[in-house]
Amino acid sequence: MRHLDDESHFQYFRMSASKFDNLLHRIAPLITHDRRHCSPVDASQRLAVTLRYLATGISQQALAASYKLGRMTVCNIVQEVCEAIWTALESEFVAFPSEAQWKTIAEDFWRLWDFPFCLGAIDGKHVRIRAPEHSGSDYFNYKGYCSIILMAACDARYRFTYVDVGAFVRESDGGVFSRSTFGSQLINGELPLPAPAVLPGSQTMSPYVFLGDEAFPLRMNLMRPYPGSNLSMDKKIYNYRQARARRVVENGFGIMASRFRIFSRPIDCSPKKVVVIIKACVALHNFLCQTESTRYIPSGLVDTVTSAGELQQGEWRQVVEGDTNLLSHGRLTMERATRLAVLVREQFKDYFLTESGMLPYQERIVQRGTLQSLSE
Repeated sequence: MRHLDDESHFQYFRMSASKFDNLLHRIAPLITHDRRHCSPVDASQRLAVTLRYLATGISQQALAASYKLGRMTVCNIVQEVCEAIWTALESEFVAFPSEAQWKTIAEDFWRLWDFPFCLGAIDGKHVRIRAPEHSGSDYFNYKGYCSIILMAACDARYRFTYVDVGAFVRESDGGVFSRSTFGSQLINGELPLPAPAVLPGSQTMSPYVFLGDEAFPLRMNLMRPYPGSNLSMDKKIYNYRQARARRVVENGFGIMASRFRIFSRPIDCSPKKVVVIIKACVALHNFLCQTESTRYIPSGLVDTVTSAGELQQGEWRQVVEGDTNLLSHGRLTMERATRLAVLVREQFKDYFLTESGMLPYQERIVQRGTLQSLSE
């Protein structure tokens, strides 16, 4: 691959040669062993095999044949290298944000997506897996297949700031979010978030919030849309503004799925190994978003909104069309809304009608029905 041009290298491994070398330098100490074989697979080859597996989703048996390695050798390589990728990258690229970093994320959401005091958009996905032996109905979800849940929070630049992966879902189980570490702390107000402040250009005090969809509970630090279809104009505008900002997490998942085609179909591995693979892909996604964003997220790949409010869908949607993995979740919690949370949402709703908070085209877009396409 070193003799190919840089673009071919990127398409093959989903990263340039320089970033491959950077990543290799980070994980080499974790995957280099004492020589016990006459022709050992060195660290660079181990990384190459793993990246190719994640980039294509090819079966490990076919991958083994293409690299002239044993199937079990490839299986062990993928497991070890994925664990090393997460270990090497987590603290720098998937670390829980500090208070200063939270405020920077909120500034990005206000500047890029016109939603103030937003710390991230959250979503959950079903990651389809093969049915584990002797697992009963533990991994069998209400949609009729086996899966584990991937929940994530995403910043304004499509980077995952928090991931929770590995929960298995019995049929119609609605408590996944509240049982997760992040979810329980968010619901109970235990996350170390910035203190409430005054909304830009107003005198209204507001907490910092995350944005979820109808599957998540309404809490002081977690907003969800107004339910129903026969809504007043001010509520429709709020739903439009939230859906507009929340598209970042949908695009974050979309970028990752379009780059790492391991998510194009059910992953034929044990649940424990699938968790390791997912975490490696999340770490690689953030690593490339931060160090090679121009190539990893080129113009046109993600959804954009014009200055007139027109939505232009990203090219990643065409890539993942027809995929049978990384599918939408159902209800993730049975928690009820609190009175304080209802008040916070009302404050945001009212703020979006003020001179400081409104967008000049928001009412026209809502009247034309763009809200429906934003929420799909």
